Amino acid sequence: MKKSDFGAFVLMVGLSAIGISGLVLTSTENGIAQGQGMQNMPGMNMSKSKPAAQKKSTAKKKLAKKPNMANMPGMNMSGMKMSGMHKHTRRKKRTARKTQSTTKHKMGNMPGMKMPATQTSPTAKPSPQQMNMPGMKTPQTSPSPSSSPRKMEMNMPGMQMPTASPNPQASPQQKMEMNMPMPAASPGASPQKMETNMPMPSASPSASPMGQMPGMDMSGMNMDKGSLVVMSGTGMAVRLGASESNVMNLGQMGSGTSWQPTMSPMYMMDKIAGKWLLMAHFNLVAGLNSQGGPRGTTKFESANWFMPIAFRRVGPGTLQLRGMFSLEPFTFARGGSPLLFQTGETYKGQPIIDRQHPHDLFMELSAQYTVPLGEKGSWFTYFGYPGEPALGPPAFMHRASAAENPSATLSHHLQDSTHISFGVLTTGITYRGFKLEGSIFNGHEPDENRYNFDANRWNSRSARLSYEPNNNWSMQVSYGFLRSPEASEPTTDIRRVTASVQYNKPLKRGNWASAFIWGRNHTSSPGEVHNLNGYTAESTVNFLDKNYLYTRLELVDKNELLRASDRALLGIKDNHPSFRIGAYTFGGVRDIWNTRKVSMAIGSDLTFYSKPSVLDRLYGNNPLSWRLFLRLRPSKMEMGQMHGMHGGMNMPTNPPTKP
Repeated sequence: MKKSDFGAFVLMVGLSAIGISGLVLTSTENGIAQGQGMQNMPGMNMSKSKPAAQKKSTAKKKLAKKPNMANMPGMNMSGMKMSGMHKHTRRKKRTARKTQSTTKHKMGNMPGMKMPATQTSPTAKPSPQQMNMPGMKTPQTSPSPSSSPRKMEMNMPGMQMPTASPNPQASPQQKMEMNMPMPAASPGASPQKMETNMPMPSASPSASPMGQMPGMDMSGMNMDKGSLVVMSGTGMAVRLGASESNVMNLGQMGSGTSWQPTMSPMYMMDKIAGKWLLMAHFNLVAGLNSQGGPRGTTKFESANWFMPIAFRRVGPGTLQLRGMFSLEPFTFARGGSPLLFQTGETYKGQPIIDRQHPHDLFMELSAQYTVPLGEKGSWFTYFGYPGEPALGPPAFMHRASAAENPSATLSHHLQDSTHISFGVLTTGITYRGFKLEGSIFNGHEPDENRYNFDANRWNSRSARLSYEPNNNWSMQVSYGFLRSPEASEPTTDIRRVTASVQYNKPLKRGNWASAFIWGRNHTSSPGEVHNLNGYTAESTVNFLDKNYLYTRLELVDKNELLRASDRALLGIKDNHPSFRIGAYTFGGVRDIWNTRKVSMAIGSDLTFYSKPSVLDRLYGNNPLSWRLFLRLRPSKMEMGQMHGMHGGMNMPTNPPTKP
């Protein structure tokens, strides 16, 4: 079998494995989620209503029971602390029978429970009951056996339940009625119904402040309509200025101004400090890196970065400050990390080959200011020195689909290599699921001094259109002109085109993230023109909380693999011969130590390659590379853990006022 055929075969097998794994996990998740109704809502455990005939046959038994809100079907509300609603002992029951024919619920201990006076009229009229939290009103009780059926209405402001409609223009509040059988308050009373009216927002991406829902004691989340941090769908978001519902989803943030799916998991630490929201992400991978074949080597090394982020409302908009730092100049071997068939940048004035260059100490120092345009759009400006222009997908280390893979992509310099540019200015607009942006920037790649700030002309430009049809998908197309990016070839310019699709699906006890990326470099220099393509398919499946499987399949064109001595050895006269290289990585990771703040894991992977046979004299027939590593990073953010170190969540029900 030819090498190219072997590569295509491995590619197809890998893609099939990814698809089958994702479909199995997704179908399991969907099977669990089917039939989801009010009974599945946290805290609303609703029992099935009995048929009318059965109700009649058991009427006497029901009338003999004392009404107990704790036992009422459908009133098992997690987070609603209902004191005083306990089962009575036999002694209390006997005492209650002697003193009075009926026993009133001790619901006055329930926070916000307003109890009207008990009436003893034998001809009590039907009286609707309304549970309005706070201020939960209970029905007037009567010992009369002739009491007529009554309904109790529970109006819980702020308990917003999304509908199944994805229409972003759906009505922001819909009423939902829920009838639940309630025991009568007297032996002769008929069964009562409880009617629940809860405002239900549509599946709009607008914010749904949890601060409106009293009784929801979510540790550490001090939020209301005027707060900086809000709930948006099923994730966290930062409010834009004083807008009521226009937000910036935290899960959507990629590198620079790029997007990834909103449902992407976040591994962050966070803290509220006055009017600031402070967040921090870090990743440290340390272990053995063994690259096979005659050109391979084995090194102990560490890939790492630290990324602080801060948000604050300023004037009519929201300010975001972001930094990113790496110690790879100290933790990589001189000349870079071993990586077969990798190219890009220079070391000691010579092009780097078969190694991944270390990232600079200062990877990003940026500021972004975003102003809402109504409730559906926004305008933003981003400045970075260094920073990332609007070109390509999120950089590989920021993608959820590559979160467990410690290696850079071989297509890095055809897709997302501009993530460290010393001088970037980007501006753009968003409207609903669209983002259009453009950048001017310094297109030179960082120099060999990894600790300084480069100063070059801002002579490159780019534009990018991103689209997110829903919370699970994100896609982009972009174009950029890079003036003289390579120090070793100062007369060569690059016109880069990229396109990518990212998908993220949360699972019951995990997550599935995938990405498909294409990048093309059209290089032009006096007397030479080349077109190089890079194709990347990568996927990571997290299952049973602590386990991860990942893969990356690549086909990439390389025309910088051979030095002059290599070309002479192989009898090649072309200065830039191009070769189609395939790299196929399969790996796994398992968390071995987790706390609420930090997670440690152990992992390993194998990489196989396909290449033209002419390169066998340099790389061997079938080189094989492997890694064994430890990974340390923040634990995955969960909704109940947001700002967990700041005490309880006080959520006022008063309408917020704009600042």
